[in-house]
Amino acid sequence: MARRGEMFAGLTVAMVTPFKNGDVDEPALKKLVDFHIESGTDCICPCGTTGESPTLTHDEQDRVIDVVCQHAAGRIKVMAGTGSNNTKEAIRLTQHAKAAGADGALMVAPYYNKPTPEGFFQHYKAVADACDLPICLYNIPGRTAKNMEPETIARIAEACPTVVAIKEATGSLDQASQVLALTDLTLLSGDDSLTLPLMSIGGSGIISVVGNIIPKDVMAMVRAFNDGDLKAAQQWHHKLFPLCRDLLGLSTNPIPIKAAMQELGRDSGELRLPMTPLNAAQRESLRATLKKYGLI
Repeated sequence: MARRGEMFAGLTVAMVTPFKNGDVDEPALKKLVDFHIESGTDCICPCGTTGESPTLTHDEQDRVIDVVCQHAAGRIKVMAGTGSNNTKEAIRLTQHAKAAGADGALMVAPYYNKPTPEGFFQHYKAVADACDLPICLYNIPGRTAKNMEPETIARIAEACPTVVAIKEATGSLDQASQVLALTDLTLLSGDDSLTLPLMSIGGSGIISVVGNIIPKDVMAMVRAFNDGDLKAAQQWHHKLFPLCRDLLGLSTNPIPIKAAMQELGRDSGELRLPMTPLNAAQRESLRATLKKYGLI
């Protein structure tokens, strides 16, 4: 089956937002964009969970998307995070992302207010009706407190042609299989450790956290699978797995990945409350994992 969002197949990196003395560090943000262009990353996603969007002001979120799109300048695709639990705000953010030049919008399911299936449907339909930017749904019930059921996702896909993909972060291969069977959406893994398993059932890639530090390795796994070299893809999966488990599992995202980037000289490591740094023992564990992988 041809899938409608294949332009987002491959590796999208959920970018961190660099901070300096409490403010967005725009020069560092541009360097991160350059890093992914040089690495051959397919797409970058500013202002997602990894980008600490919940603690960005609306003006800051607009500015980060502006800076990333302007600096990317068509050299790499940009999928901007524009989700909200306020439909009116999601519309405004998505319209702004389109005006900024984004190629698509990553829209997390409305969180905290726990919509009904009808509420999810009406939310995404309202945004799709208000703006024709391609949309990637983002289903992560561990953060939103409510799962979007496959039947609801299928209804959204049928009614909204600009909904082209889904970031699947339920952790359920059964749910992913249902979504793939019911829709022609491009399915992207929302968990680094599940990228290869999801691709084995028809997924098309990953919106990655660990790709912030090793995009070439993640892409090597995706490409090996797409080239039919399952053995090589499995080898990459097993090589990457300790980073997904032992590094990303140290604390809530994006705390560990920012600490890793600081160790590698790619970020200040600065977080915004309520995110707090790793403790000394966690930091030592992180260094050991990076060393074992060969990064330090």
